[in-house]
Amino acid sequence: DNGRRGRPVTGPNNRPLKSLSDMLKGKQGRFRQNLLGKRVDYSGRSVIVVGPELKMYQCGLPKEMALELFKPFVMKRLVETGAAGNIKAARKAVERVKPEVWDALEIVIRNHPVLLNRAPTLHRLGIQAFEPVLVEGRALKLHPLACTPYNADFDGDQMAVHV
Repeated sequence: DNGRRGRPVTGPNNRPLKSLSDMLKGKQGRFRQNLLGKRVDYSGRSVIVVGPELKMYQCGLPKEMALELFKPFVMKRLVETGAAGNIKAARKAVERVKPEVWDALEIVIRNHPVLLNRAPTLHRLGIQAFEPVLVEGRALKLHPLACTPYNADFDGDQMAVHV
């Protein structure tokens, strides 16, 4: 173990070999370099604004963000209801944002709660599930009383959404 005192074990080019603990720890280690901070599918991030009209268990999800997050579910719904003949037609309908897409989205989000997370997640209340409600604009809406566990306020804080 080259992490200990003494003369380090060297490789063929006279450089000290990295121990297993060296490969895992620190900023350049496996966890922080490769595993954390990657892009995640079915997630989004936006600024939060106050939504006093919402119930405690609801969050306002911007329409454009919701359409992107729930795209596969909306496409499936369009095919099931006959609004689109096949997946290719459903994809085109979603890309062109036809009126029936919004109807399908409304139905899809009824059965899908979303997770809201505010970094840093220091305890289990840092991630909570909410019932999404479609709203105009680009900001997530959150009931003011739901902010305490997140230690969030409305001065530009951002939150992540996961489906």
